[in-house]
Amino acid sequence: MEDSHPDRDAQFKYITMQVKKFLKDNLPVISVDTKKKELLGNYANKGQEWRKKGSPRKVNGRDFPDPKGKEIGIPYGIYDQGKI
Repeated sequence: MEDSHPDRDAQFKYITMQVKKFLKDNLPVISVDTKKKELLGNYANKGQEWRKKGSPRKVNGRDFPDPKGKEIGIPYGIYDQGKI
């Protein structure tokens, strides 16, 4: 690839090797797909609602479970590499 870092290929070969090793040992391997960060919940920007106006779903502004059982925001995609 033009203008690529010289170690780029080595980095991906290392990751691929680790994935194969973990899968062989029946250990979990996930791939997380991230996108531009958007503020959620208490930190959200004003904008278009996805639910009926006036009845937004309350969520915690973090991507980890809330001890009070509130709904949480979900990352764009998490894939189990052992099942794809």
